[in-house]
Order: sequence, then structure tokens, then C-alpha cells
Amino acid sequence: MLPDIDRVSTIIREVAETEILPRFRHLATADIREKGPGDLVTVADEASEVALTRRLADLLPGSVVIGEEATAADITVLDRIHGDDPVWIIDPIDGTSNFAAGKQHFGVIVALAAGGETLAGWIHDPLGGRMAVAEKGQGAWLDGARLRTAPASELPEMTGVLSSRYFDASTRERLEGRKLRLARTFSLGCAAHEYLKLNAGETHFSIYRRIMPWDHAAGALMHAEAGGYHARIDGTPYSPTQRDGGLLLAPDRASWTALRDLLFGE
Repeated sequence: MLPDIDRVSTIIREVAETEILPRFRHLATADIREKGPGDLVTVADEASEVALTRRLADLLPGSVVIGEEATAADITVLDRIHGDDPVWIIDPIDGTSNFAAGKQHFGVIVALAAGGETLAGWIHDPLGGRMAVAEKGQGAWLDGARLRTAPASELPEMTGVLSSRYFDASTRERLEGRKLRLARTFSLGCAAHEYLKLNAGETHFSIYRRIMPWDHAAGALMHAEAGGYHARIDGTPYSPTQRDGGLLLAPDRASWTALRDLLFGE
């Protein structure tokens, strides 16, 4: 059922080259709007999603598409992930706020899922020209080089992504205090670039409160294929069908447990 992995990569690259890069740092004020408080969308997001939707659906007859922008217009689009058809999950520009501000941390994320399971994923860095791909059971790769997560380390030596922004007030206060026991935490405002770092072993962990499928389905599959361990914060398995419960990704299960206990334990 899987399409040619390289063909999908080519489609993503071509769409980025025609719909995204020509607009980078060339957006007019009218090209940017809020679809929700602090949640931006640009003409590049919309044009990229339209092009990817058409070309990926044509590549795999019988498939359906969940796009971030289509879902913003009609939340019932997300219900397609529960159907029997293979489903493309598209984030046409991840890190839109960075893109709109002319900052470099933005990317394109695409996943293919079926039966509530992610089968393949792609993360593209248009400015850097990098393409990470993963196929379930076949490993994860960045421009032909095998991806490997970082080896396990002691908590005071761990670096990773942590933003307390979307947690409730009490959890946010706890995280701000307890993260000081780790070597370094940061957020790039772009899951695509954060997953590229994590899955290449440049960071040890990532923690997210919001887990919409276009942000995490591809990256979480890559993480597993690169040798890492991840689960929702309560310890239950992650699936692209889920929208809440948070997500914690770590080098292995022992590291995951240590991080969870440090940051979320009583």
C-alpha cells in the first residue's frame, strides 16, 4: 500500500520550492492572518497544502488527506483518521510564526497513516535542503544517512525541548522549577526542526503538551525507528489518532521514566 518513499520526498521538495521558498521574507501584511489568537496562517501555508493535497492524493488512489489548514476551516476533517482509507497527514508549514517573521526554523511535515498507525513520515527543511524519512520497520534516514537517537545519559547531562506554555498553571510552575535539574531546555517553535535534532541524536528528549497529528505523527515514527522510546505522559502508547495527553520522547524507557518522574512526579 505504501507509495514510493522517494517520490513523496520529491513532491514535498518541489512544493516547497514553488509555493514556500519564493514567499519567504516576501510576505505582504495581507498575506498573513490569524486563524485563532496567536495562531498564524499565511498564503504560503494555504498554497502548499493545496498542492500537497492534490499531488499526494493522486499518488495513492483511494487515500484521503488531513491538512492542518483544512482542519482549521472544518474540524470534522480530523475524523478521516479513524476511517479505513489510508490518510495523508500534512503540516504545510510547521513553524508558521517563524516563517512569517522571516526566521529560519520552519519545515514541512507529512505522514501516511492507516488503521490508527503511522506507516511512513517525512520532515523537510526547505532552507537547509534536508529531508528526513522513515518507514515503519525500515529505519529512519536523513539524506541517506541512518538516524540514531542520543545514548542514554544521566538527568543533569540531558538537553532537550521543553516549553511549559500549553500546560495548566500548576504544571507550568512545576516544570519551570524542575527543568533546572537538566542540562538545558529550549524550544524552537517548530516541531520539524526539533524532531530533526532529536532523531539525529543532537538532543536527548522532547516534551510536548499539544499532540495534533500533523506535528507529531511523522516525527514520533522516526524517533522509534531511530531507536528511541516515547509514550504519552501518562505512559500509554502514542497514536496519531490522539489529540491530548501530551508526549514525552527519550533515548530509552529508563530515561523516559526518569524524565517523567522528575518533571511530572509528585
